[in-house]
Amino acid sequence: MGAMSVRTPSSEPTEPTVPSDGSAAHRAGFACFVGRPNAGKSTLTNALVGQKVAITADQPQTTRHTVRGIVHRPDAQLILVDTPGLHKPRTLLGERLNDVVRTTWAEVDVIGFCLPANEKLGPGDRFIAKELAAIKKTPKIAIVTKTDLVEGRALAEQLIAIDQLGRELGFEWAEIVPVSAVADQQVDLLADLLVPLLPEGPALYPEGDLTDEPEQVMIAELIREAALEGVRDELPHSIAVVVEEMIPREDRPADKPLLDIHAFVYIERPSQKGIIIGPKGKRLKDVGIKSRKQIEALLGTPVFLDLHVKVAKDWQRDPRQLRKLGF
Repeated sequence: MGAMSVRTPSSEPTEPTVPSDGSAAHRAGFACFVGRPNAGKSTLTNALVGQKVAITADQPQTTRHTVRGIVHRPDAQLILVDTPGLHKPRTLLGERLNDVVRTTWAEVDVIGFCLPANEKLGPGDRFIAKELAAIKKTPKIAIVTKTDLVEGRALAEQLIAIDQLGRELGFEWAEIVPVSAVADQQVDLLADLLVPLLPEGPALYPEGDLTDEPEQVMIAELIREAALEGVRDELPHSIAVVVEEMIPREDRPADKPLLDIHAFVYIERPSQKGIIIGPKGKRLKDVGIKSRKQIEALLGTPVFLDLHVKVAKDWQRDPRQLRKLGF
């Protein structure tokens, strides 16, 4: 299905400046995806960048850091900022995450609001749309995600409902785009629609960079994603991972390097330790095997991963612990 394109009255289309050689001017800027937790933001970031840079999990609140994915194109460089899901906070961590979201919105060139095609608009979506309505200058694109999960009629109804949501709150979407990151439908079209909303300018990152996240943060996120698998219901928000050190193994031949990574998996209560470690340590071993493969793919080098589980009592509510764990 084609994109429903809506132009905001305040932003009449501007003619791109054409350099003397006849090509369109290069654009570079920042876009961020917002939406309820688990609306498909990280999956979409990964699909656009073409490599895994943001962690994805079937459970809300897995993205804790602002992970930037960088899309390199001949005509543009699109830097994607993946924020945590905005939600009604119940803990100090929740409040800090919401602050991160609002700060990000104020600094980007375009905002993409992700709304799953397979879920009717709810109070959470309205809460976010209301916050978006308050940000007057930044163009807003509605991105209808997970379109592979619905039939055409349900999708059409969702597109109309989203269009009306904007009107009710006094703004118009710059575009409304249905996509499926999983089925790779209209992902390129989305990039085509985001680029004209970026300012003209040279590339901001070197060719080949896919993210400016420090490697240690990305590695910690990959371990955390593997640790969450299978225990989502029991420990949804209780896991934090800190990479203590990464050191190349000494006395290795140049053509057979090995990187030693020592990381701690933090949980909130001693009773959770058994869940993470599993009978005879099997779960933790599986977490190590799975995350090691992904870390090796990320770094392009063999890795020895040393994982330990530690208890940091009620870390989500303790400002000192939050700082220590990087929040």
